[in-house]
Amino acid sequence: MELIKNYLDARQEIYDHVGFEEDWVVYPIDDCTDKFWSEDGKIVRYANTEDEFKEQYNNYYEDEIYTQRFYKKWVYEGKDFTMIFCNPRVDGMIWFRIFDNKKRVN
Repeated sequence: MELIKNYLDARQEIYDHVGFEEDWVVYPIDDCTDKFWSEDGKIVRYANTEDEFKEQYNNYYEDEIYTQRFYKKWVYEGKDFTMIFCNPRVDGMIWFRIFDNKKRVN
């Protein structure tokens, strides 16, 4: 039982950090804090290294930002990390990805 409590408490701490309030649907969370990333409100792009992200052939992953109708926004930025609703367009999967703000590429 303590394991479940620890999981729920940790998830709530993540939500509190970015100002997210869960409603209706609970989404899985993917830790992408080791990735370099950027977002433009419609697409989030991320790569393993900053060089891969910036190289001329654009060697990065790209997800559509999922606009869930139960929420007013889909990008939740906290002091240390940002949580984004992501649709990778694979197998109908929708989830949150968490990115380290220090690795944001402008």
